[in-house]
Amino acid sequence: MKRFIFLLTLTLTAALTAADNSRPAFVMHWNSDWKVAGALPEKVLLLSLQGLANRNTPQLYIVHPPEFQWEITGPLCSFYERKHGVKFTEIKTAHEALTHFSKSAQGYVIWDPTVPATMNVAFTIAGLDDALVVTTALIPLVEQQGLKLIDDLRGRYTGQTDAQIYTDAVARYWSRCTHDSIMLMGGHVGAVRIPGMADWGVRQKMFFHDLSANPKHAEELALEKKLLAALAPGSIVFGWHSYGKDTEEQHTTLLSGYGLKMEGLHSLPNLSFNCQFSFTPGFKFTNHHHVALDAQLKAESKVYLSFVQSDSIGIGVWTKPGRGQIPFAWQVTMNWAKFSPAALEYFHESATPNDYFIGGLSGPGYMYPNHIPAERFPLLMKEANAMMAVLDEHIMEIMDNSAADGNVGNTDLTKETVDRYYAAFPNVIGFINGYGPARTRDLRDHRPMISYDYYIDPRRPRAEVAADLNELIALNTTRPYFLLVHVRESNDVNSLITITKQLDGPTEVVPVDVFLKLAASQKTYTTRYQDPADPKHFKGYK
Repeated sequence: MKRFIFLLTLTLTAALTAADNSRPAFVMHWNSDWKVAGALPEKVLLLSLQGLANRNTPQLYIVHPPEFQWEITGPLCSFYERKHGVKFTEIKTAHEALTHFSKSAQGYVIWDPTVPATMNVAFTIAGLDDALVVTTALIPLVEQQGLKLIDDLRGRYTGQTDAQIYTDAVARYWSRCTHDSIMLMGGHVGAVRIPGMADWGVRQKMFFHDLSANPKHAEELALEKKLLAALAPGSIVFGWHSYGKDTEEQHTTLLSGYGLKMEGLHSLPNLSFNCQFSFTPGFKFTNHHHVALDAQLKAESKVYLSFVQSDSIGIGVWTKPGRGQIPFAWQVTMNWAKFSPAALEYFHESATPNDYFIGGLSGPGYMYPNHIPAERFPLLMKEANAMMAVLDEHIMEIMDNSAADGNVGNTDLTKETVDRYYAAFPNVIGFINGYGPARTRDLRDHRPMISYDYYIDPRRPRAEVAADLNELIALNTTRPYFLLVHVRESNDVNSLITITKQLDGPTEVVPVDVFLKLAASQKTYTTRYQDPADPKHFKGYK
């Protein structure tokens, strides 16, 4: 807790100083080409340059196209100009960027695109030795700036497995890397790779890898376990798992077993820039609460629906038409209070009265609570409570997919886990659980825990979604019926309005804080936890 307060104080102090003075910075506008045989090598070079250029002061920001997974880079750039006095000058080419920032580097390291793991090894070296990461074709570009070779990975790892490559990298570099965080630079594999978070890892001198949590890759899994065990308690694993090796469920289960927090995705951009700004002077988070903490509501004989999006507001439909037309809850990535606070201020500033923020996911980062060691649970949730207080959030969202496969499977919580949440969060009005549909429900001290009954896949036709919801309404005949709906982040909000007009009544869409207060007033749902007979582990995971 002291460490969290110290980090937050440092961030606030630096940001308040920055807010008082206009500052120059540079911006690049990137295209959507992340092909290994296309623009990826140049983007890798620029990401390493961004991490070094932003090490002591925010100097280089990247704006991605509107179709990029993180849609907010453009609006957030305008926010920095408007609220923090940043004066951006555009840089259009890698040569121009090197002309401005090559003095941030001491040299360069060469990676081999035919051996994909060498990109991650090169990023590790970049952070430790202030090196730019280049392919053979880009050597002349950096040498024009007077930079000299620091290391050459061509040929060193040819023919080796990823387990062998990273074992060697651990022996060479791990002792010099930070042990407060680590970069899991997985995600896309093959012809396209998107190491958008690499600037952050370089700036913070993290160890980069894409080791597998799949038991089929026993050597990689054993090595990753050694690395995770060596991290400081409560550390954050940044990035994302490799789409070509394992699953989100396998990796999050593994990390949670060490009491570590996950913060992704691998494509998340500009953290080396964002971390150096915080709330503007006088700003305070004020959520759009619809009921007081001690309010008591009375549910009527109808169906109550509430919509929640939990895949980070930065990759959803925040900037798309329709937001604000109906009550909608957004799960906030709470760790951004430490390393991207200005982005959170942007979201709160642009929120409508129908936008409501909740805490999650499962704690002070993405975790599977059924697997968090009991001795680490209280400290982790104390950290989550502190951030929820800063963000004025009164609801905690929980997810444990360790026994599920994507959106299908057992996402229930054990009674022991539910007990721990009720003890750790005495001041919330309630809890939400699941991703796909789940069955964990409870009510204690007028504070309900309600699981999702439905998941809206953006690819499912709207008429079929409406038919599914009407079937749930018909099957659950007891009124009131509390129908909690999880909305995948790329769903169009306008289409949700269309769905609600097709539902069999009487129905009412309400804000999630109202929803939980109504659910506390009349318990028409059954208390239930994960059954001991249910599967407890993800397929093949031990």
